[in-house]
Amino acid sequence: MGSDAIEKHLVVKLLATCLVGGVVVGVSLFGLYSGGLLPPQNVFSQGIWKRRRKKPIRVYMDGCFDMMHYGHCNALRQARALGDQLVVGVVSDAEIIANKGPPVTPLKERLIMVNAVKWVDEVITDAPYAITEEFMKKLFDEYKIDYIIHGDDPCILPDGTDAYALAKKAGRYKQIKRTEGVSSTDIVGRMLLCVRERSVSDSHNHSSLQRQFSHGHSQKLEDGGSASGTRISHFLPTSRRIVQFSNMKGPGPDAHIVYIDGAFDLFHAGHVEILRLARGLGDFLLVGIHTDQTVSATRGLHRPIMNLHERSLSVLACRYVDEVIIGAPWEVSKDMITTFNISLVVHGTIAENNDFQKEKCNPYDVPISMGIFKILESPLDITTTTIIRRIVSNHEAYQKRNEKKGESEKRYYADKTYVSGD
Repeated sequence: MGSDAIEKHLVVKLLATCLVGGVVVGVSLFGLYSGGLLPPQNVFSQGIWKRRRKKPIRVYMDGCFDMMHYGHCNALRQARALGDQLVVGVVSDAEIIANKGPPVTPLKERLIMVNAVKWVDEVITDAPYAITEEFMKKLFDEYKIDYIIHGDDPCILPDGTDAYALAKKAGRYKQIKRTEGVSSTDIVGRMLLCVRERSVSDSHNHSSLQRQFSHGHSQKLEDGGSASGTRISHFLPTSRRIVQFSNMKGPGPDAHIVYIDGAFDLFHAGHVEILRLARGLGDFLLVGIHTDQTVSATRGLHRPIMNLHERSLSVLACRYVDEVIIGAPWEVSKDMITTFNISLVVHGTIAENNDFQKEKCNPYDVPISMGIFKILESPLDITTTTIIRRIVSNHEAYQKRNEKKGESEKRYYADKTYVSGD
């Protein structure tokens, strides 16, 4: 059947289903078409067919995505909403060092994190820190980018110029709203504060920094160190944000549901890779996020670095995750397995607490007794402690970076105005 015949056949089907004016109207219109009074191009070039064939809008957003958190993910979600396809540029290690200081996570891990965000369609590795004229032309010509996206916070280069000036001049720039209460600078500050607090030790009566994080208190160091001015967990969780991050669908009636739990603090590439493996074992991945109190009890008074709602959003943004339990119990009970229709409970070989099998109260006793527990070989040897150690081992460089960034953060919050959207 030729293209003209196919188009005629589709028009017949379309008009035959129209009930306005009855069958007579449908037949009459078909008579106009077959008689040549209604050319095919008038139907298709200006109607539904054209809209269906419309070129997708491709948007571009770049970033370092160092210590990737829910704020990064929310920026990518907003960027994706401005187009049909989101292309993300990940800045190289060398560019970050030249413009900001040493990254906490190397490029390989940052690429794993960005590729795992469910709103990302394509990734460009080794993107430049600044949008040069040459790179912008490459984006427009080679990657077919329609708009370049960035948050409402300024991105200033070392020479004092705007990193997105060329995109704005070209009229191909769109702005999104920055996510309140979090940045990589904040998170590094929290870890540096933890290091200082450990050295001060018992003078605070074993008070948990987690409690300070959760309630938005920031303790300034006497010597004006890196924690000074750090915004500690000013995140205000809303039901709308959780809905925005949610997949909005449950498992099918016969779905094989896999369950994995943990703190998922400082959500990192090791977490992503074990979640990827877990999702591959079933049709639906349910992730339990332990409470702040549970994490403090099992991992120390200075944990978690990120509070429960922050950790939940980071996990929800991962493309391998279907649903989370916000504040999951430490022990996986028979009632919980029945309630969520869990088919398999899994745990990675690399974890902060891997002595659970030696404990009197093994949290996985029930799934083990039911024969539905499985240990997964973790692809990456990375834990939250790994990330913290990176900060500690190079704390002077990160302290300087934070002090420098802290000034621009203060200016941003001092001059901040309301931005609609998000």
